[in-house]
Amino acid sequence: MSVEVIKPGLLSSLQDGGRRGYASMGLGRAGAMDEPAWRLANALVGNHDDEAALEITLAGPTLRFQHDAVIALTGAVIEARADGQALPPWTSCFLPAGTLLRLGGMRHGCRSYLAVRGGFDAAPVLGSRSTDLHAHIGPLDGRALQAGDVIDIGGREPAAWFRPTQGVQALRWGLDPQPWLDYARAPLGLLRGHHHGALDHASQHALFAQRFVVSKDSNRTGNRMDGPLLQLDHPLELVSEATLPGTLQLPPSGQPILLLAEAPVTGGYPRIGQLAAVDLPRIAQRRPGDAVCFRESTMDEARQRLRTRNDALQQLIQRIAQRLESP
Repeated sequence: MSVEVIKPGLLSSLQDGGRRGYASMGLGRAGAMDEPAWRLANALVGNHDDEAALEITLAGPTLRFQHDAVIALTGAVIEARADGQALPPWTSCFLPAGTLLRLGGMRHGCRSYLAVRGGFDAAPVLGSRSTDLHAHIGPLDGRALQAGDVIDIGGREPAAWFRPTQGVQALRWGLDPQPWLDYARAPLGLLRGHHHGALDHASQHALFAQRFVVSKDSNRTGNRMDGPLLQLDHPLELVSEATLPGTLQLPPSGQPILLLAEAPVTGGYPRIGQLAAVDLPRIAQRRPGDAVCFRESTMDEARQRLRTRNDALQQLIQRIAQRLESP
């Protein structure tokens, strides 16, 4: 089973839960930018939640499925047509062999996820099928999709909830994306970083009181924030220190950089904040030009919010599995 890439889209890459445990070797995580959307896409096709899916940025690819396939699209709602028939998002869909799937743009949000039953069967690198575009590690020699690529799909028993003889199909039920997408663009929880106190008084205030905008010079490594220029109270002599997704750095330009999935494991810029992990999927869905505001958070609050989110996500995944197994 396989899928052929006719057009690659703006930026499409295979991602799973990331390449964890190699920071001591200088290797970052990569992985899906919006983890709940990735996990829910896999759940909707009956996969284990560690299968690789296709992460699509802003504008999607055109794909030809060479065999029968069951897919789901989550994350930012994307225009999708299978042999000209509109497909609903956030549900399970059946595509007969030979179907041409055209994925277009997104009205809101930045990233969509395409999961296929059986998962995309690329060879894992250091235990992960994630593509690290910055380090050139992972499937397809660590690059994004290109026209002409053919990606294998793992074998699984047919989905009992579809009848293959009836052409393109979609379940009559799906998920509400509202709880998982930040349509209101509410402020993001930010903990004070190790060097927050080195900011001058005006910058300390501006960090939590002013609005920033995601710069066009942003990618999976980090979002550069346009807006008020932040300044240190006095110069700092720093050596490189540990960083991770969510670290907010301040380079000499005064424009903060919020590190994302392909964050380096060390950095020499002052670390003025750390985004609450529960808000990483929310910043992942902000596109260039979108506003970003921070509110001050604490470690206890950040942990509780993450625990609550993960509990809700796991309960939903279990309900999806039960619903797919029901007649």
